[in-house]
Amino acid sequence: MFLLDDHEVVRRGLADLLTSSGDIEVVGESGSAAEAIRRIPALRPDVAILDARLPDGNGIDVCRDVRAVDSGIKGLILTSYEDDEALFAAIMAGAAGYVLKQIRGTDLVDAVRRVAAGQSLLDPAITTRVLDRIRSGVEQPSELKALTDQERRILEYVAEGLTNREIAGKMFLAEKTVKNYVSSVLAKLGLERRTQAAVLATRLLGQRH
Repeated sequence: MFLLDDHEVVRRGLADLLTSSGDIEVVGESGSAAEAIRRIPALRPDVAILDARLPDGNGIDVCRDVRAVDSGIKGLILTSYEDDEALFAAIMAGAAGYVLKQIRGTDLVDAVRRVAAGQSLLDPAITTRVLDRIRSGVEQPSELKALTDQERRILEYVAEGLTNREIAGKMFLAEKTVKNYVSSVLAKLGLERRTQAAVLATRLLGQRH
C-alpha cells in the first residue's frame, strides 16, 4: 500500500488506520505527485491511495502514469469532491476505485482489500456509459470524429488504463503498431501526450453528459 496526500496529518491517520487492520502494510508515502510517480513503480505496492488534488498535480494523472509503467498497481482515488468530470477521468486513467474522504474508516479498509483482490469499486453502469461514448460515432464531438474505428478502439483501451503492450495483445497487433496508432490519435487531437488525450476526451465526452 502506498499513500499520496499533501497533508502529513492525513497520511499519518490513513497509515495508522490501515496498518491497525492487521493485514495491510504501508510501504511508502508521499506529499507530491512528482515524487509519487517516481517512487510507486519502484516500490510496486498492490494498491496506491491517491489524493485527487495536489499542489503539483493530481492523483488521477499519477494513476495513469504509474499504470503506464506497471498495470499491476491498482489506484484508489481519494477526493473531497464528488465531480462527474473527475470520475470520468479516473475511469479513463484505469483507476480501480473512486471514494470520498468522508468515507468511514472501516469502509476504506474494506475498499482497499477489495481493490487489492482485483475488484473494481467503480459503478459498472457509469464505466459502460463512458466507454460507449468513446465507441459510438453518434453525436461524437468533432475532435473525436476525426478518429478511425481502430483509433477509437485504441482510445477506449487507453481509457481503461492499458499499456501499449496490453493493447497490442488484445488487438492482435505488434506493440510498435499500437504505438503508431497512439501517435496518430495524438496528432489528430493536436496533443503531445496520451495523458492530455484522456483529459481532452473526458472534457469532450462530459459536455454530452
